[in-house]
Amino acid sequence: MTGPQRPVRQRVVLSERRGARRVRTRMEVVEQTEIGAALIEGLIRAQLGLALRFGFVTIVVLCSLPVLFGIGSVGSVVVLGIRLPWLLLGIAVYPLLYLVGRVYVRLAERNEQDFLDLAED
Repeated sequence: MTGPQRPVRQRVVLSERRGARRVRTRMEVVEQTEIGAALIEGLIRAQLGLALRFGFVTIVVLCSLPVLFGIGSVGSVVVLGIRLPWLLLGIAVYPLLYLVGRVYVRLAERNEQDFLDLAED
């Protein structure tokens, strides 16, 4: 009487598997090897550069408003019974900041997706 037959063992080698490059790259990131550290550093630099550019543009736009109001009669223009500087600072700035925030988040997510695509390829 013989028992159930065992299945034949098969040796699986990482380089023979499909997606081996993705696994290796992901492991390099997880284990913080030199390549993984370089990938993460690239992502951090991309995110920092994006944040600095958007911050600089936002500061320039917001700081240019008082300069604009000081030029000639722009500061004394009345729209709907309210002076233009109050309208711009009290109402128009918020949609601008919202738009800048939305665009920044979209581009930051794109940077992260590019990083994930690079790590998976």
